[in-house]
Amino acid sequence: EDMTGIKVKYGVPGNVSSCHTAIVGKYVLEGHVPVQAINKLLSERPNVRGIAVPGMPMGSPGMESFENERYDVVSFKDGQTKKFMTFTGVMAH
Repeated sequence: EDMTGIKVKYGVPGNVSSCHTAIVGKYVLEGHVPVQAINKLLSERPNVRGIAVPGMPMGSPGMESFENERYDVVSFKDGQTKKFMTFTGVMAH
């Protein structure tokens, strides 16, 4: 119920905060993160708090559209963000 409290507890920076938050092992997933980025995170195990897709880009998982938006997945740690991967959105059929 207290999503803001959860985001604060797990160190999600305000500039990447989104509508969905998940905890997977020691990592936080924020927003509409593609499975390919999650797989990379779990296989490489970088020293980050988590990964996020800021906003709700059209074409990201769950946001399929007739628009094909390019968007970044960013990693975050201690309030700092860094590009992790870039995707081109999925078109709706």
